[in-house]
Amino acid sequence: MTDSESKLIKPSSTEMKPAAASSARGTVSPWQVFWVASLAVFIVSMDGTMLFSAFSALSTGFPHATPADLSWVLNAYTVAYAAMLIPAGGLADKHGRKKVFLLGLVLFLIASVGCGLAVSVTWLVIARVLQAIGASLLTPSSLSLVIAAFPADKRAIAVSLWGAVGGLAAAIGPSLGAFVIAAIGWQWAFYLNVPIGVLAIWRGTTILTETRQTSRLQAPVDVLGMALLIIGIAALALSIVQAESPAWSQNELFAAAGVGLVCTLGFIAWAGISRAPLVDLALFRNVTYRYVNLATLSFGIAFSMMFFAFFFYMKSIWHYSLPLAGLAVAPGPLMVIPVAAISGRIASRHGHRALLVAGCLIYASSALWFLLVPGAGPAYLTHWLPGMLISGVGVGMVMPSLSGAAVSHLPSSHYAVGGAINQAIRQIGSVLGVALTVLLLGRAGLERADFNTVYLCHMSLALLTALLCLPINTRPAMAARTGH
Repeated sequence: MTDSESKLIKPSSTEMKPAAASSARGTVSPWQVFWVASLAVFIVSMDGTMLFSAFSALSTGFPHATPADLSWVLNAYTVAYAAMLIPAGGLADKHGRKKVFLLGLVLFLIASVGCGLAVSVTWLVIARVLQAIGASLLTPSSLSLVIAAFPADKRAIAVSLWGAVGGLAAAIGPSLGAFVIAAIGWQWAFYLNVPIGVLAIWRGTTILTETRQTSRLQAPVDVLGMALLIIGIAALALSIVQAESPAWSQNELFAAAGVGLVCTLGFIAWAGISRAPLVDLALFRNVTYRYVNLATLSFGIAFSMMFFAFFFYMKSIWHYSLPLAGLAVAPGPLMVIPVAAISGRIASRHGHRALLVAGCLIYASSALWFLLVPGAGPAYLTHWLPGMLISGVGVGMVMPSLSGAAVSHLPSSHYAVGGAINQAIRQIGSVLGVALTVLLLGRAGLERADFNTVYLCHMSLALLTALLCLPINTRPAMAARTGH
């Protein structure tokens, strides 16, 4: 292990000490902290996908809006969320995880009400951007609050369940959205956030304790680094989500991608010379952290391709309604929570590598099932349900474990920003997966054979993720040797 890796794994003398954390845990159960954090992550993850089922309702609600205008209701959120995650993680580490978590949650709820009250698409898009900023503030801070609340031997279980809650919420978002929007209107896709969020704020103000990295309190905020990163990720995400938009020319897309690439490279160069960078590049000298994030990108693409291909198949080949399609894919997401709980217990004793590799192979086998078994005629119980259950087991083993492995050996000073980097990379993978799926399947008159390429990509990415997980080492024995 290099000196730089050791410094990143060893807690510094200025961090919150375990004794203080234990004192806080003496009066508040860490599971109470977990449920507060999970409530917030649940509504954010659900909101991120619920609007996939709302475009027809939005078209009716805003009859003068073009499809390109309405696409920004989704894309503006995606771009802003991906761009703000890492800066938000840095702010949480510096200024306090509880403070940033509650601020993000309040902003998210206010923006949700603003979305529901929107009288124009412009208003709705602006409110969605504010929603995304709130979501980006609370997501990495919620993970760091969960990590800080649990003793080291329980963190793998807690982080696995935290990741599973977000994955489950994202997976049920479209089907739940379809039922809600059909019953009481598209505005309630946003209003549903309010009661859950208010409960999280009420409990969070009394249960959560503040943690931050005290050695960096006096350092100024890395404004230049934050600006470069936000512009870089936003421009790259924008070039991806607008790749199939007729409103954007190829030259404009290349220009956006070029700006994103230049700013991202500029951010890396600046982080290498800044005294107090937003992201400590030494994080990536750790082999495990580096490969976890590469695996997260690969799996994020595969997961999004699988998820959206399911809905395309249900609606275009089997001609299911959107609510029925949502019910058809539900068994897979419902497997995630119990599998993640078991996986977290295994990871706390033996590390994440075996779980990740096995989960990726199981996930690849689900792609093989969908490639070979389902046909043009509906046969849900025999042709679809087994594949959904296999994929749910694979996702439950891999997705939460990637989140856990990413932060397993980080010092508390990097909990939020380290987790935020991983979440941002997953978000970028999701954007790529959606764009690829739309490229392959986003046309009328789909036939069964049109899905074969998607399933082959899905399987190849799952196998690539398995290979990328081989260098990951989060065994507890390693943590014990380094004193973490």
